[in-house]
Amino acid sequence: MDGSAAKADAAGIKLALDGDKLLWLDVLAPNNEDVQVLTDLFKLHPLAAADLTEFGQRPKIEDFGNLVYMVSYGVKGDDNDLTEVHCFFAEKFLVTVRRDGCHSLEQMRDRLGGPGGGLPNGNRPTRLILLHNIMDSLIDSYFPSLAAFDDRIDELQEMIFSKPSNEQLAELFTMQRWLVSVRKLISPQRDAMASLVAGMVTLPGMSAESDPYLRDLYDHLIRISDLIDSYRDLLTNAMDAYLSMVSNNLNEVMKQLAIIATIFLPLSFLTGFFGQNFAWLVNQLGGLPVFLIVGIGTELVAVAGLYWLFRRRGWIGAPRQSKLAAAAAASARPAVADQTKVGNHQVPTWLTAITHDGRWRPKPAPGQAGEGQRAALR
Repeated sequence: MDGSAAKADAAGIKLALDGDKLLWLDVLAPNNEDVQVLTDLFKLHPLAAADLTEFGQRPKIEDFGNLVYMVSYGVKGDDNDLTEVHCFFAEKFLVTVRRDGCHSLEQMRDRLGGPGGGLPNGNRPTRLILLHNIMDSLIDSYFPSLAAFDDRIDELQEMIFSKPSNEQLAELFTMQRWLVSVRKLISPQRDAMASLVAGMVTLPGMSAESDPYLRDLYDHLIRISDLIDSYRDLLTNAMDAYLSMVSNNLNEVMKQLAIIATIFLPLSFLTGFFGQNFAWLVNQLGGLPVFLIVGIGTELVAVAGLYWLFRRRGWIGAPRQSKLAAAAAASARPAVADQTKVGNHQVPTWLTAITHDGRWRPKPAPGQAGEGQRAALR
């Protein structure tokens, strides 16, 4: 693997396989003819060949003896869509098959093809370093999306506390669906990588020098899994905050409507009572003073009384501190112990006892007699 490129046809692939260098073949959206060429040239197992174009699989690792087949996922680009990549790893070649574009793989291919982009030679595990770079580029593609995900959750929480809306709730559900889909892929991918680290599946050319590269991939998957669990809790908290804010706003509206209805209740009663068309009421209640005192005054008194009651209960204006809260606040203040002056010292009374000679000493514990008390008893 020196960074050189060759024509991706049957003759070019066969020529690259006959050489001593490691071959990486990246296949995009293969058709039936491509599948047949890959099966014949790379001597793929029939089950591995059948999985070439079967996309939508669960992340996994399968060992076919001289060939290891892996299914991995990554983020396609800025739109946070996920892409599936199939890897066929052998001693002399690495084949990646994908149906869609993958920005991280394309960047890595351009980097390897650029000046000084070849893999290291010598005693280092070159083929496993290539596999590590490919898998690492796919796994690390989650981190920018998760970082933007975290920032968006913070923004939505601030917007929810200022003014909740249905659009925010819809976006929270969309983010939750994306997070669940990523979690369904990361968990099996983490388990598959754990099988490699534990040695349950052996890669061709695997040695002690390649173990740190596999542990690095496993560590990245653990970090992503922890981030997903954390963001899932944050999303749940954001949804709970949204429901709480909507409920609080509804309670405020209902309280305002209840206050208005309560104010108009005595007014409606007074208006209905004095509006009865009885002859005695019509004949006895008349004149401007009666109208001002009985007709207008009683309604003003009723409104003023209700306003005073609402203010006292804390329903309108500044909330009134309850007796229980006032008692709790008073109990939270530190109590000042009574002081006893002995000579030039201020000593708490409950801590000291004064003997007959004017000296002070700590009081004994309950049930125990001190020297002064014993002397007094004697």
